[in-house]
Amino acid sequence: MQLPFSTEEFFGVFRQYNEAVWPAQVFLVGLALAAVVLVLKPRRWSGVGISAILAFLWAWLAVAYHFAFFTRVNPLAYLFAGVSLAGAVVFFWQGVVRRRLQFAWVGGGRAFTGTALVLFVLTLYPIWSWYAGHAYPHMPTFGLPCPTTLFTIGLLAFLVPPYPRTPFIVPVLWALVGAQAAFLLGVHQDLGLLVAAAVGVILLIR
Repeated sequence: MQLPFSTEEFFGVFRQYNEAVWPAQVFLVGLALAAVVLVLKPRRWSGVGISAILAFLWAWLAVAYHFAFFTRVNPLAYLFAGVSLAGAVVFFWQGVVRRRLQFAWVGGGRAFTGTALVLFVLTLYPIWSWYAGHAYPHMPTFGLPCPTTLFTIGLLAFLVPPYPRTPFIVPVLWALVGAQAAFLLGVHQDLGLLVAAAVGVILLIR
């Protein structure tokens, strides 16, 4: 597949984004940790809180990354921004307005899978990026598409049935699109997106 940008331009966009939005990355990681706490120690409003965090993360990557930066090297970024905003709307509508998304730690295979994805993206993913030679600010930090997708599907593994299928659509689509970076751009840590896509499809079907 012929990409409309070079590898250097791709990682250059990460540098431009990271330098421009700092220290927003710290705030975004804080939101992720808050969502994890709400899963482990649920409250009456935990589903609303987690859904609001996911809606914000997808709106952020749509506007602050795709629209503001990635459009400089890839015209498809406008489409990516629109799809990401659609994902944000779904989380807000289903989880905040309709309150149909409830999250809880219940043990078993789903909890193990969700925990593995969340731990991977918050710990091993940045370490792998650095080890692969993509040190900050040239690394994909949390809040960018691939880390956000991994984290989102990890959290969705904690959904309490029954749940609507629509929240899975955008994360699974992006997992399939973003995984191409592992092969075309050498971002090998994004191979985790293939696992996340499989998990998302299974949860969607069930």
